[in-house]
Amino acid sequence: MSSTIPHFYPENKRYYSWNTFLKTRFGEKVFKIPLDGGFDCPNRDGKVAYGGCTFCSQSGSGDFAGDRRDDLVQQFQTIKERMHQKWKKGKYIGYFQAFSNTYAPVDILKQRYEVILEQDGVVGLSIATRPDCLPDDVVEYLSELSQKTYLWVELGLQTVHDKTGELINRVHDFDCYKEGVAKLRQHNIPICTHIIDGLPGETPEMMLETAKEVAKLDIQGIKIHLLHLLKKTALVKQYEKGLFDFLDFNTYIQIVCDQLEVLPPEMTIHRLTGDGPADLLIGPMWSLNKWEVLNAIDHELEKRSSWQGKYYEMKAASR
Repeated sequence: MSSTIPHFYPENKRYYSWNTFLKTRFGEKVFKIPLDGGFDCPNRDGKVAYGGCTFCSQSGSGDFAGDRRDDLVQQFQTIKERMHQKWKKGKYIGYFQAFSNTYAPVDILKQRYEVILEQDGVVGLSIATRPDCLPDDVVEYLSELSQKTYLWVELGLQTVHDKTGELINRVHDFDCYKEGVAKLRQHNIPICTHIIDGLPGETPEMMLETAKEVAKLDIQGIKIHLLHLLKKTALVKQYEKGLFDFLDFNTYIQIVCDQLEVLPPEMTIHRLTGDGPADLLIGPMWSLNKWEVLNAIDHELEKRSSWQGKYYEMKAASR
């Protein structure tokens, strides 16, 4: 068990935030520009299934990305200008967010990624995808790309519980995810794992188990999402059938803090909640108050006299 807060955490945080990580690496503000690269998903087009994951929106979980009707340069410029209304200065990471962004031949990937790398101020890329969309030639190209720019691959896991994966139509199992991780880490490509708290049928203990299993892998970052229900998703029918209910605010805060305590202290925390467009959100409505959620997590960790990784060494030693 760690007895002190790691020295590289900022004074006002008890976890290793993405913002802190980027400022340390680049020496200035860096923000992500979410893009829709025009990709599809094998879980939608019939290669492995139809309909997609039950929680996934019509925009392929890219609800805040650019408009796919615009070319990528136009998307980039539009989102960049919007970001600069909040932050006057900074560099950019092009974030291929919507759908599965390695699900195309390598020549198409090159064309779409590299046009963003040509934009002024871009210091890297973050590419969101599925573990079953990493054929060898794509991984080789990602390895080449990582040699010339700063690169993260964001890999959707959601849960380590295969029964839940079947219920949400994930159409890959935990073993597939671990195989994808191994492929990328053979080339030293940093990975950010996505997990979701509040999935149908899952208890807080199951959600904590997902975090513990992620902590055992060679993973450099994590996004912890709150399951939120959007209109026109397959999840609506599961909700109407009573297969799950929304996590309440206090329960979510407790779960996230429990998860942070068992994660490696050096793992970058890219996200600690999730939300959706207000006009599409069915619930939980408290998820729209992002800063209240983050402040409550900070407060709970302080109340516990705890921090990210406090119990990681103890868990690691028992493996």
